[in-house]
Amino acid sequence: MMATAAALRIDIVSDVVCPWCIVGFKQLQRALEQLGDEVEVELHWHPFELNPQMPTEGQDLREHMGQKYGTTVAQSQAARQRLTEIAKSLGVEFRLYDGMRIYNTFRAHQLLHWAGEQGKQTDLELALFESYFSRQEDVDDTDVLVAAAARAGLDEEEARAVLDDGRYVDSVRELQRFWLSKGIHAVPSFILDQRYLIPGAQDPEVFVTALRKLLEEKAA
Repeated sequence: MMATAAALRIDIVSDVVCPWCIVGFKQLQRALEQLGDEVEVELHWHPFELNPQMPTEGQDLREHMGQKYGTTVAQSQAARQRLTEIAKSLGVEFRLYDGMRIYNTFRAHQLLHWAGEQGKQTDLELALFESYFSRQEDVDDTDVLVAAAARAGLDEEEARAVLDDGRYVDSVRELQRFWLSKGIHAVPSFILDQRYLIPGAQDPEVFVTALRKLLEEKAA
């Protein structure tokens, strides 16, 4: 009789306009592929807004980075090229462009909260990353969000209702406060088995090492 894989919970605090969040997730996926049948994971995504005060119309990304971090045009171009190459190596297409805008993501997080109840959270998270980084879409726009939900296998009519009635506003705000209270002030943040924090988009080997250590502890 074959032993079943050990089950581990992985919580991921992220934002859908954060390029390192999709990069980090793809690195985690590579690690899980290396581990194969050694581990079975249960993923839970949690909301983080990089720019909670962002207006509905968004802001030019290069302008935003300059104001927030003091990034120059040359630095912005270099970072864009580096990110595009890293994403490509992980099978993700980044179509970053001059004039690209960054958007408010609070409504996207509400939809993701609902998707979690439908067992489709990871599917929607990936669809939203695709919307922003590959399809060059406004992830604060209702039609864009509903279309992403449809690609994730969710009901379009219900997705629109979720956005229209704001039923998850309080739940998302509560989760945001919770993770901030736990010291999460940057994303991505990966919490393994509710015990170990891995910050940032680490190489697969970092995840493999941490996950194997957890498995050894569970076995002991």
